[in-house]
Order: sequence, then structure tokens, then C-alpha cells
Amino acid sequence: MSRAMAASRRVSVFVAALVCCSLVRLSRCGGGGGGQRAQNYTSMFSFGDSLTDTGNLVVSSPLSFSIVGKYPYGMTYFHRPTGRCSDGRLVVDFLAQAFGLPLLQPYLSRGEDVTRGVNFAVGGATAMDPPFFEEIGASDKLWTNLSLSVQLGWFEQLKPSLCSSPKDCKEFFSKSLFLVGEIGGNDYNYAFFKGKSLDDAKSYVPTVAGAVADATEADQGRGGGPRGGPGTLPIGCSSAYLTLHPSSNRSDYDSTGCLKTYNDFAQHHNAVLQDKLRLLRRSYPEARIMYADYYGAAMSFAQNPKQFGFRHGALRTCCGGGGPYNFNPKASCGVRGSSVCTDPSAYANWDGVHLTEAGYHAIANSILNGPYTSPRLL
Repeated sequence: MSRAMAASRRVSVFVAALVCCSLVRLSRCGGGGGGQRAQNYTSMFSFGDSLTDTGNLVVSSPLSFSIVGKYPYGMTYFHRPTGRCSDGRLVVDFLAQAFGLPLLQPYLSRGEDVTRGVNFAVGGATAMDPPFFEEIGASDKLWTNLSLSVQLGWFEQLKPSLCSSPKDCKEFFSKSLFLVGEIGGNDYNYAFFKGKSLDDAKSYVPTVAGAVADATEADQGRGGGPRGGPGTLPIGCSSAYLTLHPSSNRSDYDSTGCLKTYNDFAQHHNAVLQDKLRLLRRSYPEARIMYADYYGAAMSFAQNPKQFGFRHGALRTCCGGGGPYNFNPKASCGVRGSSVCTDPSAYANWDGVHLTEAGYHAIANSILNGPYTSPRLL
């Protein structure tokens, strides 16, 4: 057996299928992510972008502090801004609470005790490194250079604080849950924001999905455990995309009001990624690599939002600057000209790019209780 296969035996990886402004099905917001479970995991480590970041971007980028570091971000649960791109908790927070773990501290402002888990995710992060964006002419759109490879490097730097020998590391990480995602959606966002076409973005899919799969496989013998890779949700249902890419042709929209071509693109990415993950499962049959089908969950929810408590539909934001979807890039959430709703729990969409705590709680429940994770997380 290879070192990689041996190290991957009992370590769990969650392969998230997320993208900004995705809406999922299942139960409504409540206390703690579906109720506290038997503590199957003694620690959790997460990688990703703004859907998972609990404060790294605010520490690393003063520019971001002027938005997510101020009210109304954090208004619901924490009653103060924490660096999370939401009104409250994220999926990673609900999962930690469900397993009886503390909320993950961001790597860049971590305390002395890191044995229960750390969050390496950074808002705006990408699966690809900066040279990729220089090559496609989109480097000026990057919010951060703290890509997936940088986050994995941070994890390697942290490992001596977690375990002292290969044997210790194997034992420690056998009880750890690694959440890798969402990461990859921004690679396409930056390309689209630069004016790249869907055909251009489609040509990047094998590279982006490959980078995520490579990170999943990379040097598992070092004791870091296997790494997962994200898929995307229906970006055609994102209020940001709906606002920035409107069409006068009604046939460009499906029955939910989402843009068909962008959802088709999301499905293409997911298909390519899942093919790569299937190959990894064959190569490492004793590793638990879990994939969540958030695309299917999101479309189910988008078709019947009021059945799940989102009274204002699936596409309109709680915090924004007006317009058909309450998303205005010139008056985004938290800046002058925007306003915030009185009841974020009645919305799935927070600011046009991120979800409300209620939306993230629904995602967490779908992971813990629903049919959207294969194999099951529990």
C-alpha cells in the first residue's frame, strides 16, 4: 500500500458543491445545525473562500474590512461583525456545532490551542494560483493572492502544533474532518467579471477542476489527510449574475427565473469534477471522499422557496441597494445607498453573493440529514 493510501484510511474529506448565491432545500434555520451529534470527530480543518471564511480575509486585507468588517454583517447570531460574509453563521459553523466542536478560529488570528480545529479559508480565494489569472488577463480582478495552495501551505506549517511524529499524525487526523470547499467558484467569477465568455470559461474547467482534484490527492503521505474539491451550484440563480447578465429574451430563463446558460455551465463543471473524484476514489479506495450535490438541492429549493420558509423567494437579497433582485454593484451591502431587511431568516440570499445564516443552516442540514452527500457524512 502507498504512503498516500495509508495516510488516507480513516480521514474524512467533505467535497463541497457550493458557489456564491446558491439556495438549498431542506429544513429552516434553528439552533445548531440539525442538533448536536455524537462527537464522531475531535477536530475539523476547513479550506475555501468567502462561503467558509470566518475572518482570514479581514485580517489579511484592510480593504475588505470596510465592508464585511462592519454592520450589518454579523447582525443575527454574533451581533457584531466577525469577518464572515453573512448576517450570522456559515455552514462550517453549523457543522462544528453539530459535532460538539468549537467554532473554527481563522488561521491568521488563531489562539494558542489549535487542536480542535482551524479555518484556512479566505474570502475571494481561488483554486488556481495568480499566474493563471495573469495568463487569462484577469489578475486585476483578484481580491486576494491567498489561493488554495497557500492555504494548504498554512496547514503544513501548522501541523507541528498538532502532532509530533508520523504515528501521532496518523492517529490525530484519523479523527479529523477536513472541509475543502467552497473553492473554485471565484476562478470563474473573476473570468466573467473580466468579460470572458462562457466558452472561454468552459475551456478553463478541466484546469480548475484538475487543480482541486490534485489538491485532494497531493502528498497525502505527509499526514495532512486527503483533500476534497468543490463543485458549483446553479450560478444562474445568483442575484449578482442575474443583475450583471440580464436578458430580454424570456427563453433564456428557466421556470425558477434563473439563467439557463450559467446553470448549464455549473453542471458542466460539476460533471468534470465528479469524473476526477471518481478516479481518485478508485486510486484510494480506503479514503472517505464525500461529495455533496448542492446543485440538485439548490434547484429543488429554488422551485419552491416558500415551502421552506423563504417568503421573499429564492432570488432577492436581504441586504442590497435596490433593483429587481435588490442587488446593486454600486451600492452593495454595507455601503452607502444600501439597506438591510428586518428579518434575514425570511431570505436565503444575504448580499447577492453570499447566503443568510438561514440559508447556510439549510445547507448544513442537507449535509447532515439529507440525501445530498455521498457517501453520508455521518
